[in-house]
Amino acid sequence: MGTAAVVKAYADIRAALAVLNTEVDGCGSDPFSVVDPLAGLADGCLDILAGAREVEAGFAGLKAKAAVKYAESASVVAGPDVPVQAQEMAVAAEVGCVLALGPRAASSFLATSHALMSSLPRTFAGLQAGTLSWSHAVVMADEAASLDTAGSAALEAHFLDPEAPDSAKGCPVGQLPAHRFRVKARTWRERHHAESIEKRHAKGVADRRVEFRPDQDGMAWLSACLPAAQALAGWNRLTAVARSLQGPEESRTMSQLRADKFADAILGSSSSSSSGSGSGSGNRTSSGRGASVTDAIDEADGGDGDTGARDSAGVNGRAGREDVSSPIRAQVLVTVPVFSLMGLADEPAMLDGYGPIPPSMARDLVANGAGSFYRVLVDPRDGAPLEIGRKSYRVTGAMRAWLRMRDGKCPFPGCSNNSLDNDADHILAWAKGGTTGISNLGQPCPKHHKLRHSTGWKPTRATKNEPPGWISPAGRHYPSEHQDWEPPKRPRQLVPQLNPAQRAISGCTDLVVGGFSLGEACLDGILHPPSA
Repeated sequence: MGTAAVVKAYADIRAALAVLNTEVDGCGSDPFSVVDPLAGLADGCLDILAGAREVEAGFAGLKAKAAVKYAESASVVAGPDVPVQAQEMAVAAEVGCVLALGPRAASSFLATSHALMSSLPRTFAGLQAGTLSWSHAVVMADEAASLDTAGSAALEAHFLDPEAPDSAKGCPVGQLPAHRFRVKARTWRERHHAESIEKRHAKGVADRRVEFRPDQDGMAWLSACLPAAQALAGWNRLTAVARSLQGPEESRTMSQLRADKFADAILGSSSSSSSGSGSGSGNRTSSGRGASVTDAIDEADGGDGDTGARDSAGVNGRAGREDVSSPIRAQVLVTVPVFSLMGLADEPAMLDGYGPIPPSMARDLVANGAGSFYRVLVDPRDGAPLEIGRKSYRVTGAMRAWLRMRDGKCPFPGCSNNSLDNDADHILAWAKGGTTGISNLGQPCPKHHKLRHSTGWKPTRATKNEPPGWISPAGRHYPSEHQDWEPPKRPRQLVPQLNPAQRAISGCTDLVVGGFSLGEACLDGILHPPSA
């Protein structure tokens, strides 16, 4: 049938779209609900949205497949005399014209389509089945681009094969927003890349730069590609300074304050008085001015109350207001595998608010006084932090640190607010019998904390290693995004000495390095944690 079949298929699709539009308008032959038409229409529209997402994904898979088949056919038709690069440009131009894409976007679309068809079969199958969106497929292709064949297969299996030994936990990939999936995929890639993260980081450092991009309405973007510790330090310092300037007489928003203080810092035009440029351990930079990266990276962690955490770390309570050069100190978590900290392995560390970083960067943060390093007992079976609790309403600093390690960010679906700005919140209210323990705590950002207490959105149960999911006012359950904890890797030069009694008590494998028992250290770290 050929062309006739294609024409008929698209005619049927357009007819189906007309039917769906009629249903959304509430003009269908049968109402969604006879008892409550308005509530039925609301729920029916959610069903239509869910179906549209699946169909869009299927169409994205169809477009990718058609583009690759066209490229292959056009290459054969063109013959061997046409240079490869010229043929690729011709194909991209044709696809771009058909899809109304620019040259760069068309080339990117073709590259992703080729990757899906040639080396990412699970992702392509997910597109065709409607369980993954095109945005998810782009993320998978981007993260797999620098991996070998085995690495790409392992990446796909981790996220898309529920039967894989180390399959991802929590919310399925297709139900995560693509930007959250990118964070998880990047974290996995950094941990499992065949090339050392130290070598890749060195290449990235060599490519550091500042970029300028014009925008609309007399505005422009000025951005810098920096080592993660420096970039996060700068962001945290701007946030802390902006927060310290807020008050009844300050009309600027946090975003505006950050932008103004950033401009002050790079132009040297600050009008704010600064008393933080004096001497002391907080003023260590290569130029001898301002505060160190480890000072700046320690942003406001929060106090021991259930809410208002961000105001009790001393930032807003300071006498006077802080400037960008002042030594603001608080706490950001740097979770370092013990062997990487000792220089015996190159396993990435985790920087709260960013993700995997080279162990050398983590060692530098710890050695130079970052107040964020905690000795933490982790479960050697899965690398997750273990439960602690407290029989009072107040949330301690240690518990808050545990909560941040468990969740990593606000647990509301799709939210990327990292744990520095979030509140500790009882899932089952204290007044209703809820306890103050990790399994009864969430850390929603202020916006979603307010949403929880002012609308029908409610969190579900949590566990020591799993943040709460959410139930919407429509009664639909949305699972939480889980961190992919992995057990630490043992360096080959270590000789394990197993102690069954200790293992049964603490869950730690007792490893001895130069007479130092890491199992005992783990147990000591949880029984006698450092003061917050």
